[in-house]
Order: sequence, then C-alpha cells, then structure tokens
Amino acid sequence: MQTNNKYRQKISEFIDRLSDLRFLMQIGFAIFILMISWSGIQSIQANYNLQKQITELNQQNDLMTMSNENLRLQNDYFKSNQYLELSARRNFGLAAPGEKVIVVPKSVALSAVSDIKIQDNNATSLAKKTVMQNNAKSWLDFFLNRHD
Repeated sequence: MQTNNKYRQKISEFIDRLSDLRFLMQIGFAIFILMISWSGIQSIQANYNLQKQITELNQQNDLMTMSNENLRLQNDYFKSNQYLELSARRNFGLAAPGEKVIVVPKSVALSAVSDIKIQDNNATSLAKKTVMQNNAKSWLDFFLNRHD
C-alpha cells in the first residue's frame, strides 16, 4: 500500500511540474534543439553523398580525358610514316629502297632452331585451346618447374 502511495505522489509531482510554464519551455527548447540537430545531420549527410558523386564523376571525366588523349596519340601514330612503313613491311612484304627482302621457307627456318620442337598437329591443338586453359597450363608448368 505504501508503494502505491509513493507512485501516486510521484505522479502528482510530475503533473504539477507539467503545469509549470518554465518546465514546459525547457522541454520545448530541448525538442527544438533536437529537431535542428537532426536537420543539420541530414544536410551534412546529403552534402557528403553529393560530394562523393562529384568526386566519382570527376574521376570518370579524367579517365575519359586520358582515354581520348590516348586515342588521339594512337591516331597520330597510325598517320605517321613509321607506322606506314612497318605496316607495308609486315603486310605486303615491301622493303625500303636499297634493301633486299629474303624470304625463308618455314621448314628451313625451323630446322635451324634445335631447342624448340614445333609440330603442325601440336600447334593446331594449342590454337584450339582457350586462352584460360593455356594460361592455367603455363602457370602449372611454371610452379612445377617443367620445361618443354
């Protein structure tokens, strides 16, 4: 019974405090401060997200600028006389004035190489394998210290 009286007394004291204007103003001020703080935190979070997007877009822009510069340099190289000369030599077997072109048959060229054993059947089977299979086999051979 005595505990019920204590609770009733505390409840009545709290109700009396709620009727006090100063206490209500303090509660209202605390709620106002919490609302302003929450709003500030949300604006800080929004600014952070926007800054992150700006940084990502700037990085993409820089990457595209570098890619464009690389393509421009590549185009300049393709227009140069050096590329045209190399392409003519490689694709058409042409030579510069004063040079002699010597065509060596494949069988003669391979007979001079003693360390490398290349067979036509083996070469075609290697060509049929995927790049991943060749890469995996190469790494396995490397780690197991196998030499062909």
